[in-house]
Amino acid sequence: MTRGTRRILLTGGGTGGHVYPALAVAARGRDGDGDRSEFLYVGTSRGLERDIVEKAGLPFRSIDAGAVRGRSIVAGSIGIARTVHGIIQARRVIGDFQPDVVLATGGFVCVPVVLAARAAGVPTVVYLPDLRPGWAVRFLSRVATAVAVSFEDVRPHIASRQVYVTGYPVRPELLRWNQIEGRRALSIPENARVVLVMGGSRGAQSINEAIRRGIRRILAQAWVIHATGVSNFSEIERQRAELPEDVRDRYRVYPYLDEELAPAMASATLVICRAGASTLGELPAVGLPGLLVPYPHAGAHQRLNAEFLAARGAVETVDDETARTGGLVDAVLALLERPDKLAKMAEAARRMARPDAADQLLRLVSDLADSRVGKSMERLA
Repeated sequence: MTRGTRRILLTGGGTGGHVYPALAVAARGRDGDGDRSEFLYVGTSRGLERDIVEKAGLPFRSIDAGAVRGRSIVAGSIGIARTVHGIIQARRVIGDFQPDVVLATGGFVCVPVVLAARAAGVPTVVYLPDLRPGWAVRFLSRVATAVAVSFEDVRPHIASRQVYVTGYPVRPELLRWNQIEGRRALSIPENARVVLVMGGSRGAQSINEAIRRGIRRILAQAWVIHATGVSNFSEIERQRAELPEDVRDRYRVYPYLDEELAPAMASATLVICRAGASTLGELPAVGLPGLLVPYPHAGAHQRLNAEFLAARGAVETVDDETARTGGLVDAVLALLERPDKLAKMAEAARRMARPDAADQLLRLVSDLADSRVGKSMERLA
């Protein structure tokens, strides 16, 4: 590590919407200023973040953390114990890595890391990807050095006075593809209509069930790229194998989209997905119209995300029960019959894009880190 190197500790977990913004910032840091930046990611061993982070090539350290609110007394007590243990572990990580700044992007793992950083005198930036802060972010915003949000509309819901609107940092690979390149990479005709179905790494049961029941109707009108989630993949792949050969080729099934995600999103005419935080940044970034099915058991976050995008004309929404009972497929077919409407939705999504979001958040984090590095250099001089 060279004199004056910027050391940035990243933390966030639980969902991809909490992990990918941190990785987008790290990618920009390594691409544009990597000779002065070093990154370490802290997450839990039980979350999905470890696999995602290690695939991205970042060093990873795990600590304990647990949910406290919305649980039984026993579960809440276990969550508190894990959080306290996590603070002790995070202090060790901070002692080893000696970060100049911490960027926390959401999830319970952020609580012990930010509290340990505060105790060690390390500045912290808490980034909120959703439209409304959850308990962890509301709590941490009171102790963080600064808070970053995706949209101006979020500012009134944050207690901190140091609130910066950066946009949602999008993985850089999503911005590198266009529709022609994406369809060539996936061997899909350039003039095809393409429906992309995504339910996250674990799948979305109501979406998968609706697609499974109505797949032949959709395939009569479009090609389908379907990320089923690992647990549903075998069943849906068996159903695909039973389709006539000429129809089967138009149905591409994956347990999870990894390298295929960027070309799939670039290829799509329409995406069907939940309404997690990533939809707020990724759909606008690629100008992709959406048909969103908010997860009904995630508090109000997904519903608010979906309503926010719908109010701006970028998506339409279907509730979970309607999706499950056939309404989702009806909505898909209705949109495919309206290319003019899909074009307007795509343009509405593009108007919301903030392609510089990762740079903006990196600049905020780097300024805090550099001020700490500068103070350290003054003490050493």
